Amino acid sequence: MNVLCISHMYPSVFNMVEGIFVHQQLKFLSEQGADVRVISPAPVVPAAARLLRRKWNQISQIPPSAEIEGICVWYPRYVAVPKALFFATSGRRMYQAVRELAPAACGKSSLDLIHAHVALPDGYAAMLLSRDLGIPYVVTIHGADLQSTIHRNTGCRNAIGRALNGAAKIIVVSSKLCRLVDQYFGLAGKTVVIPNGVNPERVCQSGGEEMGGRTLLSVSNLIPTKGIDLNIEAVSKLKDDYPDLTYRIVGAGAEEKKLRRLAAEKGIADRVFFLGQMPHTRVMEEMAKCTLFSLPSWQEGFGVVYLEAMASGKPVIGCRGEGIEDFVEHGTTGILVEPHDTPGLVEAIDRVLGNADAAEDIGRSGQEWVLDNLTWARNAQKTIDVYEGVLRDS
Repeated sequence: MNVLCISHMYPSVFNMVEGIFVHQQLKFLSEQGADVRVISPAPVVPAAARLLRRKWNQISQIPPSAEIEGICVWYPRYVAVPKALFFATSGRRMYQAVRELAPAACGKSSLDLIHAHVALPDGYAAMLLSRDLGIPYVVTIHGADLQSTIHRNTGCRNAIGRALNGAAKIIVVSSKLCRLVDQYFGLAGKTVVIPNGVNPERVCQSGGEEMGGRTLLSVSNLIPTKGIDLNIEAVSKLKDDYPDLTYRIVGAGAEEKKLRRLAAEKGIADRVFFLGQMPHTRVMEEMAKCTLFSLPSWQEGFGVVYLEAMASGKPVIGCRGEGIEDFVEHGTTGILVEPHDTPGLVEAIDRVLGNADAAEDIGRSGQEWVLDNLTWARNAQKTIDVYEGVLRDS
């Protein structure tokens, strides 16, 4: 089976972490017999922009193509307007780049199916390309489409709706997203939940001995919805009870300066460590060494990082009502708190730090559940089942 994946979220030479979950899935799809090619459109970068921001300069250096762990990836350029202006039409602009490259990317292979990750712009581009080629397409929603993009304006909502209505199947990574698909578009009948997974060989390796003292860890983009500020507030309230408590933050983003100021205002700047973006292997080492993982995010479609922490045997803390509820049973495989609830978060962290035996039990239960149920191998097989069903019906 020959599959073309369209995903602007994919690792590249300047950021090997971006879209790593898409890459992990494709590797296992390939191992299970799918011939997978990837088109990962990247923004056109004007010369002036390269001088203004380091990020744009890095994007400008993405090569036309690459091979990442056996997966062939092409990076065509398309016009992406800064600050997501005119985002409702981004799918059509992406389509222009994808359409020109698809024949070269696929070579002599006859494509059977297109798989787009996110509805806008990738799914919309897949919709237009599928009409050209006369083959079906599948869209995976990871969260942003239904939790933020859809609320930008009517144009974005309509574009997402067109992409999803035209898809042969909609894959969502959590029950929460399945409910949102039905709520906004009434398409539950063509929607299937396939959770993301972990690669046991990568996340369960030894990262060395745990750090001295108690360590709280989070891994995410530094944006408001991740709740990093709530973790800082919680650490400040627990600092006297746990003099050896430190907080390590993996990730980068626009909120970093604000979060650093908050840590200083709370008198815990010497306990909060901003580690920036890290290669995946380094992130796994941090997880292997921490005491607990806390990410009180209130806009989380799924959250692979929770799985990776659980697979590493660490107790995790997340929010109720989010994608994490699919695999965290409160008090058994992890701990759930209400969104924006700092006192509840303090209590949850205190519960883990103050009872090593209970924390170990939660970590062990979470690890066993993830490794038994949520691996990339299982994800790939379920995805191939969807592909085969779509091709039978087309």
